[in-house]
Amino acid sequence: MTSNAARRIEQLRTAINEHNYRYYVLDEPSVPDAEYDRLFNELRALEVEHPELVTADSPTQRVGAEALSAFGQVRHEIPMLSLGNAFSDEDLLSFDRGVQSGLGLPSADLFGGGTEVEYSCEPKLDGLAVSLLYQDGVLVRGATRGDGSTGEDISANVRTVRNIPLRLQGEGWPAVLEVRGEVFMPKDGFEALNARAIESGGKTFANPRNAAAGSLRQLDPKITASRPLEFCAYGIGRVEGALPDTHYRLLQALKSWGLPISRELRLAKGVQGCLDYYREIGARRQGLAYDIDGVVFKVNNLDDQQQLGFRARTPHWAIAHKFPAQEELTELLDVEFQVGRTGAVTPVARLKPVQVAGVTVSNATLHNMDEVQRLGLMIGDTVIVRRAGDVIPQVMQVVLERRPAEARAVAIPHSCPVCGSYVERTQLIKRGKGKASVSEGSIYRCVGRLSCQAQLKQAIIHFVSRRAMDIDGLGDKIVEQLVDVGLVRSPADLYLLTFEQVVVLDGFAELSTRNLLAAIDASKRPSLARFIYALGIPDVGEETAKLLARALGALARIEVALPEVLTWLPDVGLEVAHEIHSFFADDHNRTVIAQLLERGVVLQEEGALHAEFAACATLAELLNKLNIAGIAATGAKNLAEAAGSLEGVIALSQDWLSLSVTKGLSEKARQALREHFAAPANVVHARAIEAQLREFGMHWQSEKKVLAGLPLAGQTWVLTGTLEAMSRDEGKARLEALGAKVAGSVSAKTHCVVAGPGAGSKLTKASELGVPVLDEQAFLARLAELGA
Repeated sequence: MTSNAARRIEQLRTAINEHNYRYYVLDEPSVPDAEYDRLFNELRALEVEHPELVTADSPTQRVGAEALSAFGQVRHEIPMLSLGNAFSDEDLLSFDRGVQSGLGLPSADLFGGGTEVEYSCEPKLDGLAVSLLYQDGVLVRGATRGDGSTGEDISANVRTVRNIPLRLQGEGWPAVLEVRGEVFMPKDGFEALNARAIESGGKTFANPRNAAAGSLRQLDPKITASRPLEFCAYGIGRVEGALPDTHYRLLQALKSWGLPISRELRLAKGVQGCLDYYREIGARRQGLAYDIDGVVFKVNNLDDQQQLGFRARTPHWAIAHKFPAQEELTELLDVEFQVGRTGAVTPVARLKPVQVAGVTVSNATLHNMDEVQRLGLMIGDTVIVRRAGDVIPQVMQVVLERRPAEARAVAIPHSCPVCGSYVERTQLIKRGKGKASVSEGSIYRCVGRLSCQAQLKQAIIHFVSRRAMDIDGLGDKIVEQLVDVGLVRSPADLYLLTFEQVVVLDGFAELSTRNLLAAIDASKRPSLARFIYALGIPDVGEETAKLLARALGALARIEVALPEVLTWLPDVGLEVAHEIHSFFADDHNRTVIAQLLERGVVLQEEGALHAEFAACATLAELLNKLNIAGIAATGAKNLAEAAGSLEGVIALSQDWLSLSVTKGLSEKARQALREHFAAPANVVHARAIEAQLREFGMHWQSEKKVLAGLPLAGQTWVLTGTLEAMSRDEGKARLEALGAKVAGSVSAKTHCVVAGPGAGSKLTKASELGVPVLDEQAFLARLAELGA
């Protein structure tokens, strides 16, 4: 009996998948809805009777997942890059000239029309970019684009989108196929969704794009399943297997495997064909069943795409020709000021609500007061508002002839709108040889620091974030509530929260309270690098925090490190070094750090100065870092050789006769040296730098350390593709523990490349440069050999 049921279930699934393909992809339904429903209900009944026969790719499993507490993270092995934009015909012509030049093709001139490039053309859907990963033809993962490198795992939600196949159709698809495309909401579905929301007293969406993005990022997949979402494939990412040689044929192959592609897909010969397509689609834009904000053109030949390559974040072989941004007139009602994590006080335009490109706009960013002055903006003005790229509202221009007599100037507040503290204008300090020039910055900043609730909230949101202290359950709203009720006045106060204090807060019950307190307790053993990043030091991101932790090895060293000493670390410039030093010199910051340690935070992975930096300094480098006018690297080296020590240099600077015969120094440099060390403060500062170099073990007379146990010291490695036995972050950490530097790009100085499945341009570059390449199995064997 079970075998009969299994056969019938397989027949039904095959029939339903075929009907889905004909309906969603070919737009040629072959049975009425009633017949489709009968087949679907029969399949569902059989699966209820035989649950052991249910499979993840069954058509009935689109709404079966439980609600999530949060989305996981997905690292895109091949980044999901943005497209460059063309806003005019000339921009597109310029793009085409760049393509022809990059391919070495003759361009049009007086004697001929040149060679026309073939482009694939399709509308630019206004939705949410997603990645779908198929293994052996079965959908195994869905992810958002995120920041291009890391997205959110929305696998449960993409399974509910009706026209996304859970299993690929036909044959010939690669064993691993990552499909990229757009999830969007058709106009009629959007209107119906909002109509239902109005009837039930719910919240409506501003536009189909917001509706699609909000629907796809629901933690409960059943909500996503209830929304009228559709998917359209526009390209691929990681692939293991053969594919067609043009973009157009690639999309046709995706269509044959059951994936919907744009019905407006066309080929165009040359840039004029692209312009004709752009104008034709633009004329039909309002009549399309979905919103679009432009047209995407891609060089059709995939080998040509490979040859053209990429810029930092955009391909040279594709461009989005955007439709003109819609502009409207409205009134500037007021300018208010918001306060960010670093205290930056930013002006925001409050506008008389106006519809711009289908969206009600009532606020627009003004960036800073320099922008306000550039626009000549006054409160009461009539202004032109534009949605740049159909997304971000901007005040573009003031209509001066409509300025009312009672218009008021926009004034930066003298006190913070949140805490009342003084607002100061930032200064830009440019440090050079012998002097530091100071100019006014464009940013105004509240000096209230963590006594300002706006800064405090943003600081704590950063402190608890996933890549910082990683306290699960402390979302923005909860942080705001904790600050508003006065339970948290600094990050250290999180570690004093009690069950009785939390359980009475909005949204908390006994279980959620215990979970939050457990998560806070679990965060008490961060690595030194995580802790440094969590502190929110200006201009110190994750990589700089890792460098500080790895190089100096202990919080005690980082806290007291002088700016000049910090610049011995790679990629730490003097401006960032001053930010780090100033942060730890601040009494309030030192108090918060002390409280964190007193309240149970125990830093992990602390230790000695990294062997790479032992005795790394030289006297010549120290002299160069003192920024004495006229003394650059060569002069500093000559001076160091002549004097032999810092005390010798100080003495020599005041011995005019000996100094005058010192080789390699100009008269100007000698005078500057004498004046520099004639100032007692400069002598004290130079001696302090030398003393700290000795204390840290970085001084030229310090003991050099043999990089024992660090067999990869001095080597640069690159990871690319997917690692199946571990994450890329883990692979990086293990290499760094062996002394290697892990870089993001391949060069002639790269020692080795580890290439997992899906490796792309980095693997190609390694082959071109003759850099050794290890697959994952060989990499694991190498780690085992080194005892890592």
